[in-house]
Amino acid sequence: MEALTATPRALFPRASPAAAALMATARRTPSARRRCAAPVRASAAAAEPAGDDGAAAAAPKKVLKKKPVYSMKKGQIVRVDKEKYLNSINYLSVGHPPFYKGLDYIYEDRGEVLDIRIFETGEYALIAWVGIPTPPAWLPTYMLIKSDKLDYERI
Repeated sequence: MEALTATPRALFPRASPAAAALMATARRTPSARRRCAAPVRASAAAAEPAGDDGAAAAAPKKVLKKKPVYSMKKGQIVRVDKEKYLNSINYLSVGHPPFYKGLDYIYEDRGEVLDIRIFETGEYALIAWVGIPTPPAWLPTYMLIKSDKLDYERI
Protein backbone atom coordinates (compact mmCIF):
# COMPACT_ATOMS: atom_id res chain seq x y z
CA MET A 1 0.00 0.00 0.00
CA GLU A 2 2.89 2.32 0.76
CA ALA A 3 4.26 1.74 -2.74
CA LEU A 4 1.02 3.00 -4.27
CA THR A 5 0.93 6.19 -2.21
CA ALA A 6 4.65 6.88 -2.73
CA THR A 7 4.49 6.90 -6.55
CA PRO A 8 3.35 10.18 -8.11
CA ARG A 9 1.57 8.56 -11.09
CA ALA A 10 -2.20 8.12 -11.05
CA LEU A 11 -3.80 4.76 -10.46
CA PHE A 12 -6.00 5.16 -13.55
CA PRO A 13 -4.06 6.51 -16.55
CA ARG A 14 -5.72 9.31 -18.46
CA ALA A 15 -6.57 8.97 -22.10
CA SER A 16 -4.35 10.70 -24.60
CA PRO A 17 -5.52 14.04 -26.02
CA ALA A 18 -6.15 12.40 -29.40
CA ALA A 19 -8.44 9.78 -27.82
CA ALA A 20 -10.32 12.47 -25.87
CA ALA A 21 -10.92 14.45 -29.09
CA LEU A 22 -12.14 11.33 -30.88
CA MET A 23 -14.61 10.55 -28.08
CA ALA A 24 -15.89 14.13 -28.08
CA THR A 25 -16.64 14.03 -31.81
CA ALA A 26 -18.28 10.62 -31.46
CA ARG A 27 -20.69 12.06 -28.90
CA ARG A 28 -21.71 14.88 -31.21
CA THR A 29 -22.33 12.95 -34.43
CA PRO A 30 -25.54 10.93 -34.63
CA SER A 31 -24.08 8.57 -37.23
CA ALA A 32 -21.57 7.35 -34.66
CA ARG A 33 -24.44 6.33 -32.40
CA ARG A 34 -26.02 4.34 -35.18
CA ARG A 35 -22.74 2.62 -35.96
CA CYS A 36 -22.28 1.65 -32.30
CA ALA A 37 -25.82 0.33 -31.84
CA ALA A 38 -25.84 -1.96 -34.90
CA PRO A 39 -23.04 -4.32 -33.77
CA VAL A 40 -24.74 -4.73 -30.40
CA ARG A 41 -27.91 -5.98 -32.08
CA ALA A 42 -25.92 -8.26 -34.36
CA SER A 43 -23.99 -9.74 -31.45
CA ALA A 44 -27.21 -10.42 -29.57
CA ALA A 45 -28.58 -12.24 -32.63
CA ALA A 46 -25.34 -14.19 -32.98
CA ALA A 47 -25.55 -15.34 -29.36
CA GLU A 48 -28.72 -17.36 -30.04
CA PRO A 49 -28.20 -21.10 -30.45
CA ALA A 50 -28.46 -22.24 -34.07
CA GLY A 51 -29.94 -25.68 -33.41
CA ASP A 52 -33.13 -24.58 -31.58
CA ASP A 53 -36.29 -23.13 -33.00
CA GLY A 54 -35.89 -19.32 -33.11
CA ALA A 55 -39.42 -18.58 -31.85
CA ALA A 56 -39.13 -20.88 -28.83
CA ALA A 57 -35.70 -19.57 -27.85
CA ALA A 58 -36.72 -15.91 -28.14
CA ALA A 59 -39.81 -16.15 -25.92
CA PRO A 60 -38.98 -16.60 -22.21
CA LYS A 61 -41.03 -19.13 -20.32
CA LYS A 62 -43.67 -17.61 -18.06
CA VAL A 63 -43.87 -18.97 -14.56
CA LEU A 64 -47.45 -18.86 -13.37
CA LYS A 65 -48.07 -18.46 -9.67
CA LYS A 66 -50.79 -20.61 -8.22
CA LYS A 67 -53.62 -18.70 -6.62
CA PRO A 68 -53.88 -19.43 -2.92
CA VAL A 69 -56.86 -21.43 -1.75
CA TYR A 70 -58.67 -19.66 1.07
CA SER A 71 -60.97 -21.25 3.62
CA MET A 72 -63.49 -18.39 3.34
CA LYS A 73 -64.81 -15.90 0.82
CA LYS A 74 -65.04 -12.15 0.94
CA GLY A 75 -68.47 -11.12 2.18
CA GLN A 76 -68.84 -14.22 4.35
CA ILE A 77 -70.71 -13.62 7.62
CA VAL A 78 -68.75 -14.85 10.64
CA ARG A 79 -68.45 -14.58 14.38
CA VAL A 80 -65.52 -15.36 16.68
CA ASP A 81 -65.27 -18.56 18.73
CA LYS A 82 -64.96 -17.24 22.29
CA GLU A 83 -62.91 -20.11 23.72
CA LYS A 84 -60.35 -20.06 20.90
CA TYR A 85 -60.03 -16.27 21.04
CA LEU A 86 -59.54 -16.11 24.83
CA ASN A 87 -56.77 -18.73 24.59
CA SER A 88 -54.99 -17.04 21.67
CA ILE A 89 -52.00 -14.72 21.52
CA ASN A 90 -54.23 -12.08 19.94
CA TYR A 91 -56.23 -11.69 23.15
CA LEU A 92 -53.14 -11.83 25.36
CA SER A 93 -51.40 -9.12 23.31
CA VAL A 94 -54.24 -6.64 23.90
CA GLY A 95 -53.76 -6.76 27.67
CA HIS A 96 -57.39 -6.64 28.79
CA PRO A 97 -58.16 -7.50 32.42
CA PRO A 98 -59.65 -10.93 33.16
CA PHE A 99 -63.36 -11.28 32.35
CA TYR A 100 -63.34 -8.10 30.22
CA LYS A 101 -66.86 -7.56 28.80
CA GLY A 102 -66.00 -4.91 26.18
CA LEU A 103 -65.36 -7.45 23.43
CA ASP A 104 -68.56 -9.44 23.70
CA TYR A 105 -69.81 -8.06 20.38
CA ILE A 106 -67.26 -10.12 18.44
CA TYR A 107 -68.76 -13.33 19.86
CA GLU A 108 -72.41 -12.34 19.51
CA ASP A 109 -72.81 -9.94 16.57
CA ARG A 110 -72.19 -10.71 12.95
CA GLY A 111 -68.96 -9.73 11.28
CA GLU A 112 -68.26 -9.54 7.58
CA VAL A 113 -65.04 -10.75 5.94
CA LEU A 114 -63.59 -7.79 4.04
CA ASP A 115 -60.30 -9.34 2.95
CA ILE A 116 -58.33 -12.57 3.33
CA ARG A 117 -54.54 -12.88 3.26
CA ILE A 118 -51.97 -15.53 3.98
CA PHE A 119 -49.16 -14.19 6.15
CA GLU A 120 -46.10 -15.99 7.54
CA THR A 121 -48.06 -16.98 10.64
CA GLY A 122 -51.08 -18.35 8.78
CA GLU A 123 -54.32 -17.33 7.10
CA TYR A 124 -55.97 -14.17 8.43
CA ALA A 125 -59.25 -12.42 7.64
CA LEU A 126 -60.07 -8.73 7.98
CA ILE A 127 -63.35 -8.61 9.88
CA ALA A 128 -65.69 -5.61 10.22
CA TRP A 129 -68.67 -5.87 12.57
CA VAL A 130 -72.02 -4.69 11.26
CA GLY A 131 -73.54 -1.85 13.26
CA ILE A 132 -70.59 -1.59 15.67
CA PRO A 133 -68.57 1.64 15.33
CA THR A 134 -65.15 -0.03 15.63
CA PRO A 135 -62.34 -0.42 13.13
CA PRO A 136 -61.93 -3.76 11.34
CA ALA A 137 -59.55 -6.32 12.83
CA TRP A 138 -57.27 -9.00 11.37
CA LEU A 139 -58.06 -12.34 13.02
CA PRO A 140 -56.84 -15.87 12.25
CA THR A 141 -59.42 -17.84 10.30
CA TYR A 142 -59.18 -20.89 12.58
CA MET A 143 -61.06 -19.00 15.31
CA LEU A 144 -63.92 -17.81 13.07
CA ILE A 145 -67.31 -19.52 12.90
CA LYS A 146 -68.98 -19.27 9.48
CA SER A 147 -72.65 -18.44 9.15
CA ASP A 148 -74.55 -20.21 6.38
CA LYS A 149 -77.24 -17.58 5.98
CA LEU A 150 -77.13 -13.81 5.70
CA ASP A 151 -80.09 -13.13 8.04
CA TYR A 152 -78.01 -13.61 11.15
CA GLU A 153 -79.75 -13.70 14.55
CA ARG A 154 -78.05 -12.35 17.61
CA ILE A 155 -77.34 -14.94 20.30
